[in-house]
Amino acid sequence: MSSFSLLHQVINIFNAPKYSLNLEHLLKHNLEYWKSTQKTSEKVFMAAATSTPTEFEENRNDDDKSEMNIANYLIVSPEKGGILDLIRYMVWADMGSGVKFLESSEERIMGGEAADHRWIILVSIIVRKIISLFGKPMEYTGFVADFFLNLLFQNGGIMGLFLNFLQGKVMTPQRDTETFISTIGHLDGRIDLYRDENLLEQLDNSVSAEKIATEEIGNRALMDLCIMASKLAYENAKVVQSIVVQHWKMHFVDFYNCWNDFQKEMSTQVFILCDKPKDANLILISFRGTELFDADDWVTDFDYSWYEIPKLGRVHMGFLEALGLGNRADTTTFHNHLQTKSTNFNHGYDAYGSLSSNTDSDMEENVGHKKLLSEKVKKTAYYAMRKKLKSILMEHKNAKFVVTGHSLGGALAVLFPTMLVLHQQTDIMKRLLGVYTFGQPRIGNLQLAKFMEAHLEYPVPKYFRVVYSYDLVPRLPCDDKTFLYKHFGVCLYYNSLYIEQKLDEEPDPNFYGLRNVVSAHLNSVWELIRSFVVGYTYGPMYKESWLMVFVRIMGLALPGIAAHGPTDYVNSVRLGKERIVRMSSFREVSAANDAGDGAKMNFMLHHG
Repeated sequence: MSSFSLLHQVINIFNAPKYSLNLEHLLKHNLEYWKSTQKTSEKVFMAAATSTPTEFEENRNDDDKSEMNIANYLIVSPEKGGILDLIRYMVWADMGSGVKFLESSEERIMGGEAADHRWIILVSIIVRKIISLFGKPMEYTGFVADFFLNLLFQNGGIMGLFLNFLQGKVMTPQRDTETFISTIGHLDGRIDLYRDENLLEQLDNSVSAEKIATEEIGNRALMDLCIMASKLAYENAKVVQSIVVQHWKMHFVDFYNCWNDFQKEMSTQVFILCDKPKDANLILISFRGTELFDADDWVTDFDYSWYEIPKLGRVHMGFLEALGLGNRADTTTFHNHLQTKSTNFNHGYDAYGSLSSNTDSDMEENVGHKKLLSEKVKKTAYYAMRKKLKSILMEHKNAKFVVTGHSLGGALAVLFPTMLVLHQQTDIMKRLLGVYTFGQPRIGNLQLAKFMEAHLEYPVPKYFRVVYSYDLVPRLPCDDKTFLYKHFGVCLYYNSLYIEQKLDEEPDPNFYGLRNVVSAHLNSVWELIRSFVVGYTYGPMYKESWLMVFVRIMGLALPGIAAHGPTDYVNSVRLGKERIVRMSSFREVSAANDAGDGAKMNFMLHHG
């Protein structure tokens, strides 16, 4: 008897109504299980096909590498479900419709997430669908806005443009030139540092540099350098170089456009500077944040997808992709990049944390890996920054480095040292002075937070998150008592009066609820009023542009977005009325690392 005939008889036997539903469910469950098994097998085969025989054999024999095939992840894909699925999931809590938007390593994860965090996933899906719908209009609006603002700027305003038009001398803006400023730059036109001579004097010799964190003006000057560098990262390379060299009198190292394999474009920008070209004391890395008119950036901020790194925790998948550490289209790529001992992606670059040169065997292995990787992969942000930073630290023996960024750039700024810890870059981490982020979204879960606190808060805090008032982005992705995304580090919270508080978490960690909505809108009214008087109250440098006033007016409807701009973050750092946090100094960082930071890092990696 054929298997088909046997199956037909079984169906006839259980054709009664009370059995039909169970049988249908059983067959459906077995079919889904078979598909998931096939999918896993295909991923394992692809991993083997793209690895060298020695590398793959080593992975099979390593106990930890067995996790490759069962690595937990969750991908939220708004495009995989329709409007009716969204309505059923939202109104009737239909889990079957909800899981259509999800992809995961395990069915239980999809079901659990869809049920436990339904409303937060719904918000992510709806907002990302809306943003994607307006993606092209946002892009075109950005082009027009940039051109119009630079047309006015380069011709001296409306009257200047009119006079130049009459004389036939209109200056036409050219992108990627030294005079073409981004919309973010027009929102806040300040380019000079806060009392920059104090910072430069303290960094001019090692004795003064060691005291940078103990003097109040030193704290403010260093934080001001970080927020100004975070704001400057939105500009093109020529503008960045011009301001760093001509206005800040510092050494411009390089500007990088880095590859995001998921977005298939050079969408991650970062630049590096030193306080001086020779025997530098300070190295600063600044990541670009969320572009105002870039739909992909905003979609990343509202994304709920995550990838779980064994012993480290769950990390926001979009931020990993922005650093060039994987592609959700093939989740095995995350495993290839996120092993404890990182794969060596750069010729002549040691993957085990030493600043010394490689051995011949290391070089041969690197050549083998290079053949497996495309040129675009080698231009990713994490590996480009790691290689360049290692080179600069070798050149400047006394230098410490700071990582900073605003918005999305802040998330990448804290994720960068996190990956250095994961990859056991001990010698590099010994030279970390601090991480300073502004309006940064959450990057991972509580496990990740606890893991990194041991490396960024011992013996003194090295990681500071600056949050202004009702800024929406630091409240993303949303958090509640059972939700996975958690902030860590020291939160320096500033209200709309620029009064500073040192907190573990910003007030109102989630941007919803009637009380928060009412207070946020009332606060936006006050911010609009303040924009007309702040220049008279604090001085001409704080006078807000007409474009910023327009954003304040829009903030009456969207207060969380209006509060996210860099203007209020610059003001918070410069006008903050209370500074009670003792920041890490060069001497304290060195002493802590000499006392055994490297041993603690290895212990946490192997026993965390």
